[in-house]
Amino acid sequence: MTPSQEKKLIQRLKKRDEQAFRWFVRQYQDKVFNLVYRMLGDAQEAEDLSQEVFITVFKSIDSFRGDAKFSTWLFRIAVNQCKNRMKYLGRRARGRTSALEDVPEGALSDSSLQAHVPRPDNMALGKELESVLQKAIASLEEEHRVLIILRDIENLPYQDIVSITGLELGTVKSRLHRARVALKEKVRRTYGDK
Repeated sequence: MTPSQEKKLIQRLKKRDEQAFRWFVRQYQDKVFNLVYRMLGDAQEAEDLSQEVFITVFKSIDSFRGDAKFSTWLFRIAVNQCKNRMKYLGRRARGRTSALEDVPEGALSDSSLQAHVPRPDNMALGKELESVLQKAIASLEEEHRVLIILRDIENLPYQDIVSITGLELGTVKSRLHRARVALKEKVRRTYGDK
């Protein structure tokens, strides 16, 4: 989306244009779901929370100042709502993860973790690795999980991550390095033992 298209969309959203809102949801629903799912590890919770993110955006669009890209503002809302939901679920002593089989087919199609290989044995291995990666990501500390998802899965530039998290650039880079080391160790322990 070009900056002028984004500006027009925001103006229409501020006027509560339902057609613009529907377009906005179609444009961002997969990215928001993928982010929320990777943060929560639960497909049903991710579906519910994704809807809440869009409702929040619709209700609070007037507070968007344009200091950052619209998508950055959207991801910040999604990340903050994920953090709140994880605290809520933690207080209720509910498990954070569910089986990947519960994810609607194709829901993670934009994921850079999904394997695209032609042979059935490689496809099975790719799915197994994706499952291991998802479980390892879900087991990371919240601050590490956010950075892995934003940088390595969503491929966001560092400046957007700084805007979303409110962290300094150096902090983002150092925490991301520690997160990658932790993720690598978790995957090695799980997948390397096979």
